[in-house]
Amino acid sequence: MDIALIEFMEGQLRQVASTFHRYMYGQISWESRMFGVVGPRGVGKSTMMLQYIKEHSDERRILYVAADHLYFSSHTLVETVNQFVKEGGEQVFIDEIHKYENWSRELKQIHDSYPNLKVGFTGSSVLDIYKGYSDLSRRAPIYTMQGLSFREYLKLFHDIDAPVYTLDEILAQQARLDAVSHPLPLFRDYLQRGYYPFSGESNFDMRLRQVINQTMEVDIPQYANMNAATGRKLKKLLSVIAQSVPFKPVMDSLATVIGVSRNVLPDYFLYMEQAGMIGQLRDDTGGIRGVGKVEKVYLDNTSLSYILGREATDIGNIRETFFYNQMRVTTNIISSRISDFEIDGKTFEVGGKKKGKKQISDANEGYIVKDDIEYGSDNIIPLWAFGLTY
Repeated sequence: MDIALIEFMEGQLRQVASTFHRYMYGQISWESRMFGVVGPRGVGKSTMMLQYIKEHSDERRILYVAADHLYFSSHTLVETVNQFVKEGGEQVFIDEIHKYENWSRELKQIHDSYPNLKVGFTGSSVLDIYKGYSDLSRRAPIYTMQGLSFREYLKLFHDIDAPVYTLDEILAQQARLDAVSHPLPLFRDYLQRGYYPFSGESNFDMRLRQVINQTMEVDIPQYANMNAATGRKLKKLLSVIAQSVPFKPVMDSLATVIGVSRNVLPDYFLYMEQAGMIGQLRDDTGGIRGVGKVEKVYLDNTSLSYILGREATDIGNIRETFFYNQMRVTTNIISSRISDFEIDGKTFEVGGKKKGKKQISDANEGYIVKDDIEYGSDNIIPLWAFGLTY
């Protein structure tokens, strides 16, 4: 193989530690002939892939490449893989595949030409991956990865081990943080900074703003074939959402503020949702997950809420954003007709420690999710406990 690629791979591997694995690490079928990992920028997809390589490089010949490496300005993925296979290569990982032109076509060719080769790839832009995914749907399972849960944050930044709890276990008051006397200070820090694995860096705010700018100014416009002016309107729309969430979009007035046709707004919202900038809470009218009517729009996670909302950040919004953000990974969470959220017929009202039970009085099975409490009882559950589900 070209020495530049080998040196690049070795350099990346030297920077990676294997002391902490994201929740997705154990869910991926690493031995599949081909698979992809997609998700928002900055959630740790590349690190997870490099960890696997570092831990298995003694067992087989593995190659790691970045799709935007200068090497590919004069070489193709197909010819690179062909050379690697001739040299006895067994597994290839391609990072940020969406940055490579005609990526889906070449991945198909690689899959069909080398039946004994295992291929994994990541895409920072979930938008571009799904745009080309139809060509690969029969060949490669796609895993969608989200940011850190509260449980993962505790392990990564404080070396605190906590088990994964199911929703039923949490509702039965079984969730515990035995190594933590008082969880609320750590929970407060998580809400502000803990969703992204790079939040421990001194320049966290600047880097998160870069993630936002790249997503809004590059990823979405490239995917949707927008011009620069439309891209700026998209960023303005995100700013409006940040100052207003959670809210039910009124398309006519929102279109006037942004200066676009109301007919394009649902597409804009969907682009931002897929790119990890917002979350859309839907009702159950669609019958299956993810196709119901949008009832509320949130920023995707609480770290985004604090950095974009600034002085307008509302604690009630933060609480709802956290609950929705964490529970969507393992459950089908929808809007409730009588309260905030519904999961599998169970009703959830989210609020502070003074929140009453009025909103769930008519629920068949209702729960009050309270912030600012360390422990719960009966059908009152502490908010932080819902961060232990993955």
